[in-house]
Amino acid sequence: MALDYRIGVSWSGYGEFLIFALVLVVIPGPDFAVVTKNTLVGGHRRGQWTATGVVASAFVQGTAAAGGLSAVVVKSQPIFEAIKWAGVCYLALLGVQAVHSAIRGRYAQIGIAARDCAPSRSAVGGFRQGFLSNITNPKVILFYLAVLPQFLRPGAGPGWLLAYAWSHSAITLIYLFIVVNALHRLRSILARRRVRRTMDGVTGAVLLGFSARLAAERV
Repeated sequence: MALDYRIGVSWSGYGEFLIFALVLVVIPGPDFAVVTKNTLVGGHRRGQWTATGVVASAFVQGTAAAGGLSAVVVKSQPIFEAIKWAGVCYLALLGVQAVHSAIRGRYAQIGIAARDCAPSRSAVGGFRQGFLSNITNPKVILFYLAVLPQFLRPGAGPGWLLAYAWSHSAITLIYLFIVVNALHRLRSILARRRVRRTMDGVTGAVLLGFSARLAAERV
């Protein structure tokens, strides 16, 4: 049963948004590439913290959009452009690092790598990379400002925008955790030198491709 029109939302509209958000989340993008890379490099823990960083950024941006702050950023062209080019540079940096790793082809064994990497250091590094990957993507801001409101009826308050944004964050977290767990189970196979070099090369190329596309697009 639909909610009253005066509150600007319906259960059917919310369901449509959840389906749309799920489809959007499962499409591989920069965040997926970063989570994949960090899971293969640092294992289950680092992958989960990278996913948490991605979702923390989405949570912040969704909250900012509901509060009107993101609209101010979008209207301020210099700030918006700065965010865009920060994202371009950051994705390019991660891409170059992955390609360089593939060229070198030197990898520690899984057990040795896990012992050499302090848990706190792995967590902080993973969270930081995930957060920066998402926060420097201007398309995330545009999604919360331009796409998400299309699922709300006229008169919906900022609280509903916030609820939709947080629902999107929750879906993202669940999906990325599933990805991390799947990759971790396959890590013994994916960590083989030949496979790992191929994965690093492909991941690096994908990240560089996302960087180039973001640089070329007018957002």
